[in-house]
Amino acid sequence: MEICRTVARLKDAVASRRGMGTVGFVPTMGALHAGHASLVERCRAENVTVVVSVFVNPTQFNDKNDLKNYPRTEEADIALLESAGCDIVFIPSVDEVYPEPDTRQFDFGAIGAVMEGAHRPGHFNGVAQVVSRLFSFVEPDKAYFGEKDFQQIAIIKSMCRQISSPVEIVECPIKREKDGLAMSSRNTLLDAERREAAPVIHMTLAASVARREWADVEETKKWVKEQIDSNELMKVEYYDIVDAVTMQSIDSWDHDGAVYGCIAVQVGSVRLIDNIRYK
Repeated sequence: MEICRTVARLKDAVASRRGMGTVGFVPTMGALHAGHASLVERCRAENVTVVVSVFVNPTQFNDKNDLKNYPRTEEADIALLESAGCDIVFIPSVDEVYPEPDTRQFDFGAIGAVMEGAHRPGHFNGVAQVVSRLFSFVEPDKAYFGEKDFQQIAIIKSMCRQISSPVEIVECPIKREKDGLAMSSRNTLLDAERREAAPVIHMTLAASVARREWADVEETKKWVKEQIDSNELMKVEYYDIVDAVTMQSIDSWDHDGAVYGCIAVQVGSVRLIDNIRYK
């Protein structure tokens, strides 16, 4: 596995392999876990060359303390990537990715104005800035993203349309711990008490699916919030049941198309997100 810390070396490494077949790319912010490994393994199965980036992107953090506290585990990340079959890992500095400030503003319309977009101002613009830059460095054929960040995938697809990027976006299922908690780098920041409580998020979402048989959409949303907020260690920031494409709230289970429930929960000082499909 080749480790690249500059854009120039990354481009040379990818160029030397491009003629061999398709290039797959997995962008990450490090603190890697089995969920990331599953993305790399999927990428490995579908491409000749596997490129992974490890970069904590400052432009997508609207909370400076969140950026400061985000876990960084480079040595362990490199070991995991090597065992998962990565060919090239890109671990740049902030100055390497942003030699000058990125002032671009993306317009995501309604899909970027709700849920994460409403609660984390500027977050999705920062995501689009870094992902578009990484795409320009790697020039992959396919890029792999986990469905835990469900709304983010819609944002990245919109970004690709805006910049006419030909990259195929591949969505990969959420990986969960044995107790159901969605795998996340932020889970390592939970203390023992809150880590024990956190699986209630997925348990509640899963239980809410059956409620479609007798409870309407608004009643289901209210029930989910009440169940989670009843635990004094957790507070729901938002929970919405939305169209899977537009990210807009639905008002009836008769809604055409796929429907997902998306949630953000503050568990102590750690913010966790998750989602579940209803139909």
